[in-house]
Formats: sequence, C-alpha cells, structure tokens
Amino acid sequence: MDDLVRNAIKQAETLKRKPDSTPWKADQPWAQPCYSWLDEQKEWRPVTASQKPFIVISTVVVYSWNIDFMLPCPDTRVNAALAYLQGLANQLLSDPNAAVIINLQECVSSDLVTISQKQWVRDSFYMTDIDVSTWASGAYGTLTLVDRRLDITSCFRVHYSKTHMEREALFVDVPYSHGKKLRLCNTHLESLAREPPLRPAQMQVIASYMHAEEVSGAIVTGDFNAIQPFDMSLHSDNDLKDAYLELGGREDTDEGYTWGQQALPELRKLYGCSRMDKVYYCGGDLKLLGFERFGADVEISEEQKDQRDQVLSLGFEKAWVTDHLGVKAVFGLTGNLRL
Repeated sequence: MDDLVRNAIKQAETLKRKPDSTPWKADQPWAQPCYSWLDEQKEWRPVTASQKPFIVISTVVVYSWNIDFMLPCPDTRVNAALAYLQGLANQLLSDPNAAVIINLQECVSSDLVTISQKQWVRDSFYMTDIDVSTWASGAYGTLTLVDRRLDITSCFRVHYSKTHMEREALFVDVPYSHGKKLRLCNTHLESLAREPPLRPAQMQVIASYMHAEEVSGAIVTGDFNAIQPFDMSLHSDNDLKDAYLELGGREDTDEGYTWGQQALPELRKLYGCSRMDKVYYCGGDLKLLGFERFGADVEISEEQKDQRDQVLSLGFEKAWVTDHLGVKAVFGLTGNLRL
C-alpha cells in the first residue's frame, strides 16, 4: 500500500498545473460550462438556461461520495459505484416532486468518460465536467451531476489559494420562487494534519459564497477530511449547520463515521475511524428532512475476479470500490423550484 500511495502522489505531482498556466485566480469564481446530452447530435453540449415554468417540488436530495483515486482498476470500481448510485437515484428520478444532485470527489479523467457514457446519466442529469480542464489538479477532481429537470443559472469553481493539493470548490446555482437562488457546492478539502491547517481557510472561502446576498439557500457536501479537533466546529465557525448534528447525530460515534470501516486494516488500526464526509447548509428556505450514510460494502462484482484480486492483494478484507461511505441529505424547499 505504501507503494500505491507513493505512486499516486508522484502521479499527482507530475500532472500538477503550473500556477502561471491556469486561467483562473485563486479564491475567485471562475465560470465554467455545465453540459447536457443531446441525443440527436450524440454529444454533450454546454447548457443554456431554458426558463422552464415553475412546478412545485417537495424535496432536493443530495448524494455525496468520494471514490478513491489511488486504488487500482478505476474503471471497474467506478462502474460498480455508478450501478449502485443508479439504484439509489432511480426511484427519485421518477418522482415529479424531487430533484436529485450527485456530488463526486476524487474522480479521475477516465471516470468522466465512463460516467458520460451511462445512458441513465445522459437521460437524467447535466454534467459539470466532461474533461479535466477546469480542475486545479490534473490527477483528480470533483464532478457534480445535476437533475436535468432543473434550470442552471450559473456554474463556477473557486480554486483555493491556501492548498498544497490543488483543492477547490464547485458551485452550481439553480433558480426558484420568484428570483430566489439555491446554491449547491461540492468540495474536497485538504487532506492530512498540516501546520498551519488549511481546511479552516478553505471552508471560510466556501461559506463566503454560501452567504452571498443573492443566495437564499445553500448546501455544501463533500469529503471534508475532518480528522482534527478544529474540524468539529468548521460549521459553527462559519454560521453553517451540520446536517448530521442537526438531526441528533453525535461526534465520535460509529453511527457517524464515513471513513475507516473500508480502509486497510493497518490504516484503520493506526488512524481509527472518522466522520470525513459531511453536509453543511444555510438559509431559511431550506428545511432538513433527512440524513443518512450510503455505500457500505459496495464491491467489485464476483464476475470480475482479476480486478477483485488486484484490490484484495493490497490487504483489504473485501474488494470495496472505495474507502469512503457516502452521505445523503434530503431538504424541503420553501417556494417553488424550477423543475
């Protein structure tokens, strides 16, 4: 596993972009396209606002999952993860009163190809990215799938100035109720325990965009890499609510952990389990209706023995598709969402 980590770090360094070669400025919004599949043309094209009529919906459902980029067999693992996500989303996608958002972290370039080729994704979602051009890292990045029944008024990234790992925040805005705006954010905060810590500055940047005057409600999900005491107060420090805690969840309990259960045994023994993956939100128009974890024991299928053996050879107890559990949050939204 040490060799795997070293190789992943080496690859990330090799693909690292030079600061003077990027078109964006750190901590400032950088607009990017969001793509829709056009079946007649057989291609993904940038979305244009459609000005759909308002239809009342009851819920916005957000899924967030980190698919480990360091493990072997990325295509096989992401295919298994997508099949699982499709099963979760299918019922909601047939519900006229619900909108679905899927936030993914640690996607690699081949994942974008795999995801873009799934017919259920083409039929039901917009993709924020079909290549790696908007990512600060050339090795991995974030991707958001947005229910294509929604209007999108803007899509932008904020690349953090305080990062050693090319981390960033991805934002999508959708309109609702007479000019109001719901802002959705997907992020992967800095890993590891660094001195000085970088996650507080990164969350402060996110919160500044969530609390923007033109935003009536905002939700951020992702791998927050919460492994130090200060991580427990990042929500309150930034006037945000933590969905897990709001519904009675407690810190440092098995019910909240999203990392460690599916890590290598030696890493689990060394670091224990932690609640890395979270959902924060703000805005009086948002009512939290539910929160849960998902993705436990999702494995590479038995039919793909060679790929399973590659993962198991590293020392895992099962051929898991990722070392993280995902998190799902359900929100009621006051007013009408364009759907």
